[in-house]
Formats: sequence, C-alpha cells, structure tokens
Amino acid sequence: MAPRKSDGDGEEKAKPLAQTSTRVTRSMDRQTRSATKQNGAKAAGSVTKQVKLASPKRKKPATEIGRGAKKAKKDEEKEEEAAEVEDPTKPKIVIEHCKQCNAFKTRAIQVKEGLEGAVPGVTVTLNPEKPRRGCFEIRKEGGETFISLLEMKRPFAPMKALDMEEVIEDIIKKIK
Repeated sequence: MAPRKSDGDGEEKAKPLAQTSTRVTRSMDRQTRSATKQNGAKAAGSVTKQVKLASPKRKKPATEIGRGAKKAKKDEEKEEEAAEVEDPTKPKIVIEHCKQCNAFKTRAIQVKEGLEGAVPGVTVTLNPEKPRRGCFEIRKEGGETFISLLEMKRPFAPMKALDMEEVIEDIIKKIK
C-alpha cells in the first residue's frame, strides 16, 4: 500500500515512536549450533556425555513382505509341484490368456472353475508361461488344442462371441 500523502505544509509531523512487540515466536527460542557451542564454552566445567541410542527395529526378511514375498511364494509353489508325483491318468489343461484386457482373465477363470467342478482330478493352469498378445487358447498339456484364438485385435470380437458354457461342455466331452 502506498504511504499517505502529506498535507503539503512542508513540515513533517513528528511521528510517534513505534511500539516494540513483546510477542515471542518459536524461532526466537531456537539456538543455532554456533550459539550452543558458545554457551557451552562459557559454562566452564560443563561436561558433555554421549548418549547411545537404541538401534531401530530391523525389517522383516524378504520372504515375509514386499516383492521378495511374491518370489518366495512362487519358489515354494514350484517346489510343491515338483514334489507331487505326476499321475498320467489325470488330465492337465493349460489356459493361455492375454493380460491386455480383463475379458480374457474372466473367461479363463470361468473355464477353469467349470472344468475343476465337472471333471474330478483335472489340473487346470492359467498362463504357465508368458502369454502371447491377443491370445486365448485352451489346450491339453503337450497335446490336443480345444480352442485357439490368436493375434486378436480390440474389441476381441471372436472371443466375446463365444458361449463359454458350450465351450466348457465341449471340453468336458473331449476329456472324458
């Protein structure tokens, strides 16, 4: 804001002295390191002791939290799978679905649940390896392919046109 204009007398009026503030702020209470050292040097005979603080708690091992946990779980699952004795009479089904859109995932889970519920002892695995782009494929491990839709472009019309109940029934008939 601009200062007020003078009356034009040429004489300046005596301004009253500004009142000093008695307000104390937190920053006034703080001392700098140099001020603390000076005060410490003035107080002759003062002895400073180093205090040993307790070390912070250590973090949990990687097997319990974070990214390491996922890796550890995968390793455990692989060991369990290797420990299981493979039964050649039980059919193994592989469903490979693209991760580009959730429509692939929902259909794959629907097929998995349908097969596991209808065929006793069937093993259904989703994406045992990195899936191909735009791919929805259901096959027997190391053999027959039931459905193979490859290199689909958006909006994935061939996959969405499928009646999943019929697909599940066809696969069940072929397995038995």
